[in-house]
Amino acid sequence: MKYTIIIEKLAERFIVKLSKPEKERVLKAIYKLPEGNDIKQMRGKKSKGMYRLRVGDYRIIYTVDNGRLIVCIVDAGNRGDIYKRY
Repeated sequence: MKYTIIIEKLAERFIVKLSKPEKERVLKAIYKLPEGNDIKQMRGKKSKGMYRLRVGDYRIIYTVDNGRLIVCIVDAGNRGDIYKRY
């Protein structure tokens, strides 16, 4: 089954600013979703139904709609900063 990947503005802004090798590494990990190596479901009231993908020092926050086969990349950022928003 092939999932459609949707990258929202917040995540896109962060990914565009990365250096070329870092950007390629992050995008390669994103396009493997919903499968992946270091994925965990997030905890907390605000982040219900969200998952995080670890790519080195970066974290990708996303949701999965298995019914419609959609992965929505909500946000991306550095490890220390991203969790403060969720």
